[in-house]
Parts: sequence; C-alpha cells; structure tokens
Amino acid sequence: MPSPEPHEALADNAPPARFRIELRGDERIVLLGAAMDLVRPEEVMHFIRGRVEARAKAVVANHNLHSLYLIRRSAEMQALYARAEIVEVDSTPLLAWARFVHGRGQAFHRCTYLDWREMFWSLAQAQGWRVYYLGGAPGVVEAAMAALNVRWPGLKLGGRHGYFARGDEGAVAEEISTFEPDVLFVGMGMPLQETWIERNFDALPNCVILPVGAAYDYEAGVQTPAPRWLGRLGLEWLFRLVRDPRRLFRRYCVEPWSLIGPALGDLKVRAARRGAG
Repeated sequence: MPSPEPHEALADNAPPARFRIELRGDERIVLLGAAMDLVRPEEVMHFIRGRVEARAKAVVANHNLHSLYLIRRSAEMQALYARAEIVEVDSTPLLAWARFVHGRGQAFHRCTYLDWREMFWSLAQAQGWRVYYLGGAPGVVEAAMAALNVRWPGLKLGGRHGYFARGDEGAVAEEISTFEPDVLFVGMGMPLQETWIERNFDALPNCVILPVGAAYDYEAGVQTPAPRWLGRLGLEWLFRLVRDPRRLFRRYCVEPWSLIGPALGDLKVRAARRGAG
C-alpha cells in the first residue's frame, strides 16, 4: 500500500505553527472541574511540529471521564495535567457537555491517537522525526514498528515494552534519552502512563511527550479499535465494555457517578452564562 501524502494543512509551506503555542482563552475551558482544550487534530499536529522544531520539551495529555475520576485521587496525575500544555478532549460525550455548559464545542473534534494517527505518521515520515514508544507487552512494540514501516516506509522508530520494575525507571529514561526522540509515546494505560511521565519528566530529553494508551496494541493488531462511527456517536465506551466487561464495568458504570458534584457546578456556570446573555 502506498504511503499517504502529508496532510495538506501541515505541508512544508504551511504558515508558522502558532495556534496552540498561543492559546486562545475561549478555547481553554473548565469542565467537570478540570481544564481542557477544545482543539482539532490538525491543531495538535501543528503544536507538536512547533515544539519539535524548537527542540522544546512539552506534554500533550488528554481527558476523559476515567481521567477526571483519577485526578481527584492522585497527586501525580494532578501534577501531570497541570504541566501539560495541551489537554485534548478524549470523549465525544464531554464535547457534548461542553456545548451544553459553555456553548462551545460545535466545531471541535474528539482528539485521541486514533483520531490523528494518519496525520501524525504522515508528518513524522515527511519531517524525519524520531519517534520512541514505551509500553505494551513484550513483542508488541516490534510488531507495531514493522506494521508502521510497511505503511510509512523510512520511519525512524525506537521503543521497548512497558514491563519493568519501578527501580529500573532511571535506566529506561536513559535508554530513551540515548535514542534522542523528537516525540515520545507512553502507552501503559491510565494512570500508569501519566504518573510515569510525571515522575521521570526531568530525566527525559527535550521532546514532545504524549500518553497514548494502547496505540501500539492497535498498530500491532493485538487489540481491535472500535469503529470510528461509534466514536462519532459517543458510543465507543459501549463497544469496549461489551468486549471486556470484567475490567471496564467499574470505569464506565461506577466511576462517572463521582462526577455529580462537578456536574452540578457546571450547571451553575451554564445558568450564569445564560443569565449574562
């Protein structure tokens, strides 16, 4: 299969990537008690490109209902999200809630690895980025890198599995630094990936760091992603729950109830906004 062309909006003659370097205030919102950014996948790619070209270290995180539950219980999670320069909205229902509460979100898209993967790998191929992946079971990274290089020949990839002892974190960070990545993906699932990034941030090289969950499991064919149309309908969670009810029942059916308090706070914000209008 021929490799796709770089995304038109991200080609070499594109204007300077300023959109996410200078956040527009009305597109950073507080929802369910947490700050997040209403961004499109293209804008995330512009941000990554700008940070790579500046050789600057930056974190791009993402929020969904599970992360909103976890940040209230983990100081390391809270610190990671405070550090992130972009917090993507990884949830179609959250975008719908943003429209209801803030009157914002109509023109925005859920942002996850699966939403921008085509753009990212096309750009990484065109720009010659060095991309390192940390996570997955033994053998998954190698299978994913082989599959990616079939689709996008010439990618500069490195990686290792995510099964290591807490005491080996320093050695893992040194291994990553030796590779000199432009982009670092950490795919160990929430909250392990976020807390690992936070603990090791200072030891990591200047690169763009993204927690990406099971990204390489999908590339290696170990997991099957939900159909994209389910994501657009906000039902991807149901696909996952049906496939793995034992592991995900609490996440999807119990944890959201803890957000009733923040949701009531959002309703007050909505009432104030409507009153001011």
